[in-house]
Amino acid sequence: MDTKLTLRLDKNVIERAKDYAKQNNTSLSKLFEAYLASITEQKMGEIAITPLVESLSGVVSLSEDFDYKKDYADYLNKKYQ
Repeated sequence: MDTKLTLRLDKNVIERAKDYAKQNNTSLSKLFEAYLASITEQKMGEIAITPLVESLSGVVSLSEDFDYKKDYADYLNKKYQ
């Protein structure tokens, strides 16, 4: 359901936004709606896991006592010797 919203913005910002919307074949309303949707989804929703990342989940098995900090420190020591 669409609802009307009135905003007060700097005139120059409005003009630039109108030009941007026109160049991208959209309306200011749709542009602003997409912006608000993107910032509110990021803060309110979970981080989206891409199919690639999901497919990699569980590929590597490590032992319970694996010390990743020590392993990384060893890697860095070897790299910068």
